[in-house]
Amino acid sequence: MAWRIDEAVTRGEIDNTVEGRTTGRIWLAGRDSPLVLSLDGDCWRDLAGTRLLFENPEPKQGGDGDALDLNQAGVIGDMTASRKSKVRISGGEGGGHYEDEEKDAVCEWRNVLYLEWFSEINGRVVLESWSYKLTIFPHEWQMDEDAEEAQKLANLNAMRDFMSQVIQRRTPDDEEPEDIGELDEYAWEERLKESDRLTDAYQEVLEKYMEDADSERKEAFVMGWDGLLDALAEREEAGGQDPPYGEDGRKFEERHLFPEEERDDDDFDSLDSDDEDDTHPLQARAQELALRAMDLVRRDDGPGTPSYKLISSLLQVSGKLAGALNGRGSGYEPETGFVLAVLKRCLSWLNDAVGACQELIVLEKDPDHRAALEHLRSSAFEIRDSVVELRRELK
Repeated sequence: MAWRIDEAVTRGEIDNTVEGRTTGRIWLAGRDSPLVLSLDGDCWRDLAGTRLLFENPEPKQGGDGDALDLNQAGVIGDMTASRKSKVRISGGEGGGHYEDEEKDAVCEWRNVLYLEWFSEINGRVVLESWSYKLTIFPHEWQMDEDAEEAQKLANLNAMRDFMSQVIQRRTPDDEEPEDIGELDEYAWEERLKESDRLTDAYQEVLEKYMEDADSERKEAFVMGWDGLLDALAEREEAGGQDPPYGEDGRKFEERHLFPEEERDDDDFDSLDSDDEDDTHPLQARAQELALRAMDLVRRDDGPGTPSYKLISSLLQVSGKLAGALNGRGSGYEPETGFVLAVLKRCLSWLNDAVGACQELIVLEKDPDHRAALEHLRSSAFEIRDSVVELRRELK
């Protein structure tokens, strides 16, 4: 999805003194040559017609910054130094339960530097930070409100075009006939990949627009959910406030993010469910393991860290097993091919979890905590063996 480089940046400059063109250079930690930006379009009004210099007081090498191409030609996205975002300034240092961390956290609204563009080579690139030192030069030309709205609309269309490529929607010619019978494991794997792309895309769209006053409409437009746009328009005309629902009682987003066999909400609330009557023993063990992992490791470590990989992998396993296994025998019987495809994916996530746990064990200095991590790793191995055995039985 998006390349995020704010931590790797050492310094940079953005130049929009020529109307319709935005250029720039961005230096990254550990790289001698800068990224060179050559973009069609203008910044928002605060940066349009001017030059911006920025410096990161605490750059960190690694992450997405190491892999980006130096040539960043393409189309501009939203570029502004006045984006309002809620910033955590203290508290929530990790090591405890998520609810406690959130309660202790102190946040405030701040102006954030937000630089986004769509590279012909790399796709969407985002730099977002409130801690940079900024220098803005006098404007050489002024953008009016109408021009800014037109540029924002162009940015919205650029985001929609990018998301369309990510999602890889099937065209009407690609649609399968209605009566195709039961799908096998490999057909379901393709459907689940499509669901994953859609879910990942929606998460990225939510992250960008969740604090926008017009978030619902922008999210629907960027995701290509024209039916939801129509429903929102009808709701506005009727003066209603409730989110659009379909005939099946599910929100529009839910119906489009998951295939029919994943129609329940286990991916979101399986960890909070109190109904154990239809819980599969294997899913219950996976759920317990995910909860145990969240008590053992830091919750605030970012993507790419062993802690993040361990928790996210185990949550995936618990959620997907809930959707595939829970409720069997009580009227909900997913196709065997679907269950096999989900179990195959769970094996991959369990392998990731075991690898992440091993990294944490090597780094851990406290013998008691290391022993707890080793027990967690052993439990992950046991669940993986059970998944393999269940796949063998279903085949």
